[in-house]
Amino acid sequence: MEELTSCKTAIENCKVSGTFAIAHLYKEEKAMDMHIHDCYEIYYSICGGKQFLIDNCFYTIAPGDLFIINQYESHKLTQIDNSVHERIVLSVSPDFMKQISTEQTDLSFCFTHRSTPFSHKLSLNKEQQKRFLYYINKITSAEGFAHDITEYAAFMELMVMLNTLFVRNTEQTSTGENTADAAEYKDSSYRYNHQVDDILTFINQNISQPITIEQLAGQFYLSESYICRIFKSATGTTINKYITARRISIAKAVLNENGNVMEAFERSGFTDYSNFFKAFTKAVGISPKKYASLSVS
Repeated sequence: MEELTSCKTAIENCKVSGTFAIAHLYKEEKAMDMHIHDCYEIYYSICGGKQFLIDNCFYTIAPGDLFIINQYESHKLTQIDNSVHERIVLSVSPDFMKQISTEQTDLSFCFTHRSTPFSHKLSLNKEQQKRFLYYINKITSAEGFAHDITEYAAFMELMVMLNTLFVRNTEQTSTGENTADAAEYKDSSYRYNHQVDDILTFINQNISQPITIEQLAGQFYLSESYICRIFKSATGTTINKYITARRISIAKAVLNENGNVMEAFERSGFTDYSNFFKAFTKAVGISPKKYASLSVS
């Protein structure tokens, strides 16, 4: 399998092939705001980059950290430093994960299971990092007879490894053994403003209702200009863009669940259907109705 040099290309290849694609990146592409994909994403940090915002959780990034993100979780890489930002990103088709799973083993578990508390991050030790890179190399160097089977076999082994680590990490988090990761966005050393944590929580708890900057400012006894400034400084995006991304994530989940466009519109918190239609189409690339028809087909 070809190792790509663009996340955008990897996502497109994933959609076309209906399987998965791998991108190995050394530099920044065009800065992306809060966004979602129709693919699962596995992000592995080799060096560079400082912080991930996934839904309402902040995570610091260190070499060897791996993040598991599903197709409904809006995310953005923030506070990139000036050093080389090397990472490996896998884009994976949710349908492909179903195809390679069995009744006994759901390889998409790490993407679909979201407990409370929860962490998207796995911090791999040196041996685990070597194993991860071994599988990636096996996939990208496969050629000749049965290269596709070699690629799929290595990918399945990789997913078994990641799910095993994910289950262990989730169990440790739920029992309090791994509380550092689950709450690290509250203890970040990267100038994190605790007021922003409260703002994110409020937005996500009230996402189905109308939310304005004026309302947020009143809720937290802050001026509108100040609340916009601290939010942008901490997250790298604006309040309105964040709210829109979260609402589109919810709409996608509803459409995948039952294909009802009006229910997706109502449950996602948009107050105007025209705005919902335009925002969804711009973010996803197709209209809500078209997305619904593809989801239920």
